[in-house]
Amino acid sequence: AQDWSSHGIEHELSALYDCAHGAGLAVVMPAWMKYVKDAGLERFARFAERVWGIEKGDDLAAMADEGIARYTAWLKSIGLPTTFAELGAKGEDIPKLAANLHLNGKSLGAFRPLTETDVREILKLAL
Repeated sequence: AQDWSSHGIEHELSALYDCAHGAGLAVVMPAWMKYVKDAGLERFARFAERVWGIEKGDDLAAMADEGIARYTAWLKSIGLPTTFAELGAKGEDIPKLAANLHLNGKSLGAFRPLTETDVREILKLAL
């Protein structure tokens, strides 16, 4: 199943801060991955193994965390922002960013359906 919720969340960053989509995704994606990883530890562990060469082990959560950390480090290494501060975004705008998705009790995404509260928590991880 495909899940483009991180893109939807990022669109609000681009709209409010006039940032490039890729820069906004570099901030949102690692935070989204951390937030939803428990919904598919096998998937995130496989990402860590196949993309970052992390040795397969029994602790899938540790593999997933290391894969996300390496992905974040790679984003930084190519000069992309990975936090709100680096993007020029403000934590105080998180409620507005989440509300602008107009979920109105509906959810965003398929991998792990996200509520407006979930979106706020994801954005807080990007601070």
